[in-house]
Amino acid sequence: MNSAYLVGRLTKDPEIEPYEGGKRTRITIAIGRPFRNSDGIYETDYITCTVWNVIADRVCEHCKKGDMVSIKARVQNNNYVDKNDNKV
Repeated sequence: MNSAYLVGRLTKDPEIEPYEGGKRTRITIAIGRPFRNSDGIYETDYITCTVWNVIADRVCEHCKKGDMVSIKARVQNNNYVDKNDNKV
């Protein structure tokens, strides 16, 4: 089963981007870790998510920078080969 649940704050206002066959918005959420590192600091992870079509419209309409959001998603790793034949 490939599913993830994320809760964090938006790092900037979402904006619609036209895309082949529809539209999307890319959002980044800041998720604070519940423990301190070896220096006594709470670290934050920044996770970028892509939201598609109708849901992208709703996110752009109702959410803004700093809002707490909860996301149920699937994880997908995007690899590609660049023009120098390097796997990225």
